[in-house]
Amino acid sequence: MFRLIFLFLFFPVAAFSQFSPTDYPKGYFRSPLEVPIDLSGNFGELRPNHYHMGLDLKTLRRENLPVYAAAEGYISRIKIEPFGFGRAIYITHPNGYTTVYCHLNNFAPALEAWVTSQQYEHESWELYIQVPPEKFPLKKGDLIAYSGNTGGSQAPHVHFEIRRTTDDVNLNPMLFGFPLQDHTRPSILRLAVYDRRVSTYEQSPRLIGLAAKGAGEWTAAPITVSSPLVSFAITAYDTHDGSTNANGIFEASLWKDNKPVIGFRMDNIGYDATRYLNAHIDYRTKAAGGPYLQHLSELPGYIRSIYTQFSGDGVIDLSDGLSHPIRIDVKDAYGNTSTLQTSVRYDGKGIPAVPAAGQRFYPLMVGVYESPEAEFVVGEKALYDSVSLTCKSQPSALPQVVSAVHQFGSTTIPLQDSILVRIRPSAAIAPGLQGKVVMQRFAGTKKDVSPVTWNKDWAMARFRDFGSFQLVVDTTPPEIHPVGWADNGNLSKAQRLLFSVSDNLGAYKMTRTLLDGAWIRFTNDKARNFEYRFDERCRPGKHQLTIIAFDAAGNRTEKTFSFTR
Repeated sequence: MFRLIFLFLFFPVAAFSQFSPTDYPKGYFRSPLEVPIDLSGNFGELRPNHYHMGLDLKTLRRENLPVYAAAEGYISRIKIEPFGFGRAIYITHPNGYTTVYCHLNNFAPALEAWVTSQQYEHESWELYIQVPPEKFPLKKGDLIAYSGNTGGSQAPHVHFEIRRTTDDVNLNPMLFGFPLQDHTRPSILRLAVYDRRVSTYEQSPRLIGLAAKGAGEWTAAPITVSSPLVSFAITAYDTHDGSTNANGIFEASLWKDNKPVIGFRMDNIGYDATRYLNAHIDYRTKAAGGPYLQHLSELPGYIRSIYTQFSGDGVIDLSDGLSHPIRIDVKDAYGNTSTLQTSVRYDGKGIPAVPAAGQRFYPLMVGVYESPEAEFVVGEKALYDSVSLTCKSQPSALPQVVSAVHQFGSTTIPLQDSILVRIRPSAAIAPGLQGKVVMQRFAGTKKDVSPVTWNKDWAMARFRDFGSFQLVVDTTPPEIHPVGWADNGNLSKAQRLLFSVSDNLGAYKMTRTLLDGAWIRFTNDKARNFEYRFDERCRPGKHQLTIIAFDAAGNRTEKTFSFTR
């Protein structure tokens, strides 16, 4: 059974004009590093499930380079997390902007000592805290930290952001006049054409070969299509002088008959909108192992859009059967421009579009799939384009699974918001174990687990990806593993203490560590091993270390180890 709930949502429409000019202060901010600026990533670059929200500054392939305040201000926030930013500093400036410095190692000594005191006060290594404005005032060029490779970083660098302080929206630092030499035009690698009578997620695009005609000039042979409605996407990248890194482009616009149709610009993006990258790219092609293709059309579910519509949403009407000149301009933040020119014509054959099998779900509408054993609620902000979805259910052979396995949708279709999954158990749950039931989603080798809430005999959880879903009774607690040491060991010569935690469903969610009954800070960068570097809190003598770990089902493990320093 299938139901659609129509919601009349109103969103602002982009003005039909050329891109608005930017007016950011030039020269106000200095580079946070003393070494020449060399980028391994720029603003708006395409990343899995998000736009890149700042500049990645190379650090000579080393860690522990001094990092300096980009301008006068005060440290306003500190963030420490295993992934993401790792160790990060936020500085608020009097001109209405905030700068952010990420993947750091140690902070400057006074700040490092204060942060450590806050971790012990909150009994948490992970932190995201406000700092009183008077605590750490700064002048431009003051030392704030040392560069590193913490959090989600894959190699040593500093991730640097500039935000508007009022709304925390990220701005493109390339527009603030940093001394980066760039006279290099972007490169356009490929052109893709889509039949827009059907969903972008239910087709493979037609890829068009390009020919380079000169500096910044590409052409494609005239294109004939069998659909009266088409759209385009491109693969393109940019570099700066002296660099070979393939970074993201700043701007692209589509022209038909020498008139602008639509374009996008990587000027400002908020973190609450960064996942909309999945509406900007051909997600299906990328998920299947293909290249990044950036749409030159605005999908209907792209609410927080980077696009400007000049004369339409990018879907080109070719029903007149005439040949129409097409031009695509691609720019970087320094105005270097490349151009692709071709033409497109509808052949008039009227080959019918074949809709995909399944029940239809639409962006900006709530869709509900219902069966006796499973329900899926797809919210109005979940989809970017219309899709046909099916649900296949089959028994599970695993003894701890108490429901059928329900495969809903495809992992080649992205979700902006989470969907609500409701499953009715197909097997009896032993008395007292309903609280140990979790919902598991899996797709290939990827798995994730969520606690459930109950509504009568239905278990409910939310997920942000399609896949296969089942209910699991999890009574197995996490396991704690000392790394490189053993109970009752002599650690007098050791500089650190390591342990790891594993869980049968890969879903441990919290640990707590006590040294002689008092909380002790173990770091957990990149969620690998937990690490404590011996300091004045562990003096010579005998000690007891208690480690407590919990999983998503609430199973608890506690182990106490003895050692000598």
